[in-house]
Amino acid sequence: MTGNEIKLKAIAALTGVRSGIGTDYVSSLLGEVTPSEFLVPAEADAAEIGFAMLDQLSGPLSALISGFALAFEAVADAFDQTESGTSAQEILQELALQLASESD
Repeated sequence: MTGNEIKLKAIAALTGVRSGIGTDYVSSLLGEVTPSEFLVPAEADAAEIGFAMLDQLSGPLSALISGFALAFEAVADAFDQTESGTSAQEILQELALQLASESD
């Protein structure tokens, strides 16, 4: 799967969540971007296996995060063009304050 295809999966997942599509479908959609099998050296120790798996996961996960960021940026830009009186940055700052005040 290419980087752009993975970014499209991220955008599709966000669209699905906002339109009320079931979480199982969204989870399945996002699961499609991660490898179902990993190639590791036959004689590898645990650390080498971990590094090989991380290397194979980092590309798809990076593209997925990039897709989420791209989608957010497009929505935030569109929102900022409205006359709501509140910017996307202010909404994010308020969210950050709320999360900072909550305990895990």
